[in-house]
Amino acid sequence: MLTAGDIISFERTFTEQEVELFTKLSWDEGDHHLAPDEQGRLVVQGLLTATLPTKVGGDHNVLARTMNFEFLRPVFTTDTIRCEVEIGRYDKMENGRIQIDASFTCSNQHGKQVLTGGFAGIILAS
Repeated sequence: MLTAGDIISFERTFTEQEVELFTKLSWDEGDHHLAPDEQGRLVVQGLLTATLPTKVGGDHNVLARTMNFEFLRPVFTTDTIRCEVEIGRYDKMENGRIQIDASFTCSNQHGKQVLTGGFAGIILAS
């Protein structure tokens, strides 16, 4: 069970295949997602990067009501992104559901922040 103040962290490196699949699914077909740069990397779509903190929602059965994102710098297919999610609120409501809100920071392997934001919602019965 989560409590306010908990910090959940994990890492992920997006692959070229994931960027290509997300390009097809999202129709986000900017040249920077299709053609490698001089180092052979693709730019990962911002919304694909934004799926990182949603892992917590999936792991804990959260139905999000609000989500906000600030995209600070590009993420490339060779980057390893560390996501840290801090639970700010975890309160049981009168109807038995649990309200949750959290903030998150995602940083690349160089310690540079690439994405920050937060989400709020309820935890569905499991």
